[in-house]
Amino acid sequence: MRPFTKKEVSGIGIILSVILFLTAVNLRISLRKSRDAQRRSDISAISDALDKYQKDFGFFPPSTPDGKILACKGEYFGNIPENIPEGEKRNYFFKTLRGCNWGEDGLRDVNDDTLVPYLKTISNDPKADSGYSYLYMSDTNRYQLYAYLEGGSGEIGFRTGIVARDLPCGANICNFGKAYGDTPLEKSIEEYENEIGQK
Repeated sequence: MRPFTKKEVSGIGIILSVILFLTAVNLRISLRKSRDAQRRSDISAISDALDKYQKDFGFFPPSTPDGKILACKGEYFGNIPENIPEGEKRNYFFKTLRGCNWGEDGLRDVNDDTLVPYLKTISNDPKADSGYSYLYMSDTNRYQLYAYLEGGSGEIGFRTGIVARDLPCGANICNFGKAYGDTPLEKSIEEYENEIGQK
């Protein structure tokens, strides 16, 4: 059996390099698509849990200024003075709560830990370690829930109107989301409710 010539070895090396390169590219695309599929699944699961929460309590959890779900026990939880007027109790109650941490806390009835949670753990973005995050906005009547899809306009659910709002999903601009009922994702809840009020 004759040994390979330099040209043959060089040709084999080039072919192997091309195969390795294409494999690496396809693997990266596959992993990205998998993360985006996970994001869509997470947003749907959180949305379903929020809908169940609203059915039980008559409102959605409010949002924190940094886009978390305000539904976890805070440092002063349970310390509601008796002399608070009835109409202000709910707002005071919200002040005893803190934003739930993505990927750590669950969505549950904070007044009864024995009940099954609406969501055992509120999912975190698959690339949270790289600065990616979900974003929650709510006025207790409606909510909007956003994520950033790495695949951009090529991914199912990508919306240019969301991008135009310039909302931060961590280190990126949100481009995907779900909302309560007919609440649009392309405008703020306040703007939408003002439009409804003018009709």
